[in-house]
Formats: sequence, C-alpha cells, structure tokens
Amino acid sequence: MEYLSASVLCFLLFLMTLLATGRKPTSSRKLPSGPTPLPIIGNLLHLGDKPHKSLAKLAKIHGPIMSLKLGRITTIVISSETFSKEILQTHDMHLADRTVGDAISACDHYEVSLPFLPVGPLWRKQRKICNSYIFSSQKLDANQNLRSKKIQDLIADVQECCSSGKAMDIGEEAFKTTLNALSNTIFSLDLTDSNSEKVREFKEVVRCIMDEAGKPNLSDYFPLLKGIDPQGVRGRMTIYMKKILGLIDGLINERLKLRKNEGYIPANDMLDTLLDLSNEDDGLDNYCIKHLFLVLFAAGTDTTSSTVEWALTELLRNPTTLTKAQAEIEQTIGRGKLLQESQIDHLPYLKAVVKETLRLHPSVPLLLPRKAKSEVEIMNGITIPKDAQILVNVWAIGRDPNLWDDPESFQPERFLGSDVDVRGRHFMLIPFGAGRRICPGLSLAMRMLYLMLGSLINCFDWKLEDGVKPENIDMEDKFGLTLQKVEPMRAIPSLRM
Repeated sequence: MEYLSASVLCFLLFLMTLLATGRKPTSSRKLPSGPTPLPIIGNLLHLGDKPHKSLAKLAKIHGPIMSLKLGRITTIVISSETFSKEILQTHDMHLADRTVGDAISACDHYEVSLPFLPVGPLWRKQRKICNSYIFSSQKLDANQNLRSKKIQDLIADVQECCSSGKAMDIGEEAFKTTLNALSNTIFSLDLTDSNSEKVREFKEVVRCIMDEAGKPNLSDYFPLLKGIDPQGVRGRMTIYMKKILGLIDGLINERLKLRKNEGYIPANDMLDTLLDLSNEDDGLDNYCIKHLFLVLFAAGTDTTSSTVEWALTELLRNPTTLTKAQAEIEQTIGRGKLLQESQIDHLPYLKAVVKETLRLHPSVPLLLPRKAKSEVEIMNGITIPKDAQILVNVWAIGRDPNLWDDPESFQPERFLGSDVDVRGRHFMLIPFGAGRRICPGLSLAMRMLYLMLGSLINCFDWKLEDGVKPENIDMEDKFGLTLQKVEPMRAIPSLRM
C-alpha cells in the first residue's frame, strides 16, 4: 500500500502487540459479515491504494453491507441503494455524527468545521446560515451575474489558447474559474489573476488538503499513535491549512478595518453578511467564519473542477455523445454563445451528461465517514455498534449492475425521461450525500457545473493532443477525499464557427 509502508507497519505491529487491548463484540450483536481480520491490524491491508475500488470488490464477496476491523476501529461499509437509504434516511438521526480523522485536527479545524462537527447547536447554527444566507435560491439567483462574468473570463482564457494552438489543462482552468467565482461571492475579489503559477500554487495546496484528509492514516486506526503522527499527515495538513487560513485571515482583517471607516459602503458579499450576523445571537464569531471559508474553498473548488474535468474527458472519449450535447445547446441558445442559468432547465441532455459523470466519477467516492452515536439495529436485524465508523461507497453504488444497465459505460441517455436526481432523494445517485448531512453547497455546485461544461462545449470544439485516440485516454483515478484523474486532461480548443 502506498500509505502503509513496511517499516511503519512493522513498528505498528510491535507497538500494538504490547499495547493492544479491547473488547470483542457481544454475542448478541448481529454484525454484518466481512473478511476475516488479521490480529491487531485487522483488515487494513484490504484497503489498498484505491479504497473505493477495493471495498467495491469486497462487497461482491461479502454483501452490500459488511463489517471490517480497521486497526482498532469497527467500520461498516455500505455499497447498495437499499442500505444507504437505511443509513442516510431511516436511521439518520442516530448515525449522523462524524468520524474525525487526525488530519482534520490540524489547526483545531474539527472543533468548528461544519462537515465534521457533531450534530448540535454549533452545527445547526452553521447549517442554518448556509441554507439561509449563503446557498439559498434567492441568494444564488442574486449572484447570477457574478458567475456569468467568471464564465466570460473562462471563455476569454480559452480563446487565447485557441490562437496558439496549444493544449489546455482542463482541470486547472476549471479550478481557476470556480475559485474566482467563489472568492468573488465571499470577498468580492479574484483570488487569482491571469498568473497561472498563482493558480497552480493555490490548487496544489487545496489538492494536498483533500489528499491528506482522504488517505489512510495509521493514527486514525490506532488512536494511541496520534501523539506521534507516524506518517506526518497532521503535520503536513497543518502547513497547508495555515497557508489558506492566513490568506483568509488577512482578507477578513482588511474588511474589518474598512468597515470602521465613515461612509463605508457594504459589499453585500458573504463576508459582509457574516460580519453583520456576528453581532447577533445566531451569528458566528470571526474564528468560525474563517474556518467556514476554509471549508468552502477546499471543498467547493476541488470537487467542482474535478467533475468538469471528468465530464469533458468522458465526452472526448465518446464523440457521438459530445455531438449530441453540442447540438442540443446550439438548437436552444445558438452556437458559440455563453450558457445562462435560466436556460439550464431547457437542456435535459446536458443535465443528463452531468448526472452520468457524477454516477461514474463521484467527487467524494466514500462520502465523509459517519459515526454511530448509539447502537442501532437496522433492517434484517443487523446491528451497527456504538462509535462504529460508517462508509457509504457511492462509487460502488453508481456502478451496481443491479441498478444500472451496462454500468461501466458512459450513457447519459439513461437519465432522459427519468426523475432521478442528485439531491439526496434517490439513493442510487447520491454524490452529495443525503439526509441532514447532505452537502449544503449542492445547488451552487450544480449551477457551476452546467455553466462551465455547457459553455466550454458550445463555444469550442476540442481535439486530443499528440494524436491520442479517444479510446486510449488515460482514465486512471487517484484516491483522496476527492477523486482525481492521475493524468490531467489536456485538449486543444478551437472556436466553433
């Protein structure tokens, strides 16, 4: 395994042989079946470098709900629509807390971070603020022009690339667009300009945060090791988080100074809104605001840009599908024009392309791990023990042959005439999760996905570089908290005349 080196594992075996204690489950519990664990390390070696794929293979042997022992941690893995509904809806109240990895303890992030807070007063306050003041339909509608401007900037960048005939890094360009759209929404400014090195550096920091948060970490499986951080995960995460928190802190302090000036004109952006609320009972202090912005930048940029990259990759692998998507947009708004949000509902095939991309390449393949705050008996008398970690493998559910015909193929047509969506109501397609822990930024993410992808394929034709054939495009993925392409998608754009 990439992250569990032989030397660290040997050290672990020695240490845990001396220190391991624990109780076996009582015989009255009916735990899900699973692979036989090894002494001390349990099923850690089953994870591999790509846990979403390894766990999917195990599920074919042990069933759609299975129990693993990852070091000292009992882990329940869900790989079916039926059991995901049990976990995320039927028993959501008792299974909605979070397992907090050691990486998330860097900079004490877990203490105030919306995705990792236990369900309680601070979580409810942050969730209410997100739903009412940040991601409400009214707020998103009011910011349409801002996102449209960022799409115009994206198209202008691609047009420059057209004149040179050089290939473009799709993921990097999508990341820049998403980052600047988000930073304008939060701070009323671009965090990056045309300086590609600056974009690359910020993107690298965000990717490192998502990788460190998602990779297997010995400290998470053996809590006694947290004090020594044997793989250095928390140490590296501290460095990455401090870079972004420092940037955010500077921008907040600058705004606070401006707000003290006589005649200050509010920017009416997210920062001003939260600073106004901070003086009220249902507001957040500056420390919480700073960490909320860290979450928005880390989660909002990486997931959206990687999905655009996967979508365009799949379209280039399937030229007929690309032609259909282009024809629909051209007939609806005209060739070469920017897509507007009001036009999205008139483009069912484009929406189907995005759904199909999220089915095959969910941004967070195992969702964020949940934790049982009490022992729960679910269907078939199966018991989920208190404090068990729960992983929902949405990557496996999206490729389940019992749910999808020819599940490995890219076929947007499967969603035409279907009411299946990604909003947590249909448990066969839950890339944003479901229940009370569903991603609050879902609506903004979907708007950005449609705008970017639709505008890129309507304004430009795309050609693979170096004579690469569609069937030979590298589709290998890299596991982290988000699912990335190993090889960045590069393609040569040309104006659609």
